Amino acid sequence: MRGARILSTGRALPRRVVPNSDLASVMDTTDEWIVQRTGIRERRFVEPGVGSAELGVLASASAIEKAGLSPADIDFIIFATLSPDHICPGNGVIVQEKLGMRNVGALDVRNQCSGFIYGLSVAEAYVKAGIHDRVLVVGAEVQSTGLDMTTRGRDVSVIFADGAGAAVVGPCEPGRGILSCHLHSEGKYKKELMVDAPSSLDPHRVTHEMVDSGRHFPYMNGRYVFTHAVRRFPEVIREALDANGFTLEDLTLLVPHQANLRITQAVGSALGLPPEKVFSNVERYGNTTAASIPIALDECVELGRLREGDLVCLAAFGSSFTWASALLRW
Repeated sequence: MRGARILSTGRALPRRVVPNSDLASVMDTTDEWIVQRTGIRERRFVEPGVGSAELGVLASASAIEKAGLSPADIDFIIFATLSPDHICPGNGVIVQEKLGMRNVGALDVRNQCSGFIYGLSVAEAYVKAGIHDRVLVVGAEVQSTGLDMTTRGRDVSVIFADGAGAAVVGPCEPGRGILSCHLHSEGKYKKELMVDAPSSLDPHRVTHEMVDSGRHFPYMNGRYVFTHAVRRFPEVIREALDANGFTLEDLTLLVPHQANLRITQAVGSALGLPPEKVFSNVERYGNTTAASIPIALDECVELGRLREGDLVCLAAFGSSFTWASALLRW
């Protein structure tokens, strides 16, 4: 069986930079309060009328061009997001249409913060099995339009942001590229981090009560999420290394989901990794959920942080709870 590797990456970020001071003007918070709890100093928000599909199209076009390919060379699309343009259809088909691709398959993934790694695992399986030669994996979010920008919602609204990242996955020799992916879930904790409405459980899907009570805004039990994240991240990172016969000393770089700087620092400390081995950009972009890992990967490539032969681990934890890791020989 052949291997599968990331051939290229791309990212798309809104031009609008939103510093903490902008949020402090609409809710009871301060720059110091946000930085102390999250490490975030600024984030990007889209302009009106821009959705996650458009950001995904831009990131995809960049990744495809960097791979030296054209949209006609892509065999399959995987789009991870919690904020699609529409409930139906998914964003994958919008990428297919906007980039003028062939009538390839388009799969949408709803695993929130771990969505990109879940999507990457599907791409890995297709490529290694010889079903597809070029798979586009996209993670994109527009969360600014779904946040409660009042004091009531500040604990969540100061964290999340907009952006997109993409990767083209293709074949390589065995033993290189994506070595393995590891996926987990624990649905009993779904209410600790969720968006409750709209809901098919309600015969009307959306009601005045839902909107008036704020059920359409994301809810997060911050302390509970933090406690589980700092346990699951190290577990799934070690799982990936153990599965391939490596140790933490062999690891060149950890690229975690950019959830919160405090979580990233706690994970690095728990694993005994020096700061230079743990990539972080959450202070500039906030938490872009399914987009955070591909955005970070593209920045790492641009900054020269990833070189051929490096051992790289991707890891994520988020809603439901789901968590995942992928180990790559770059």
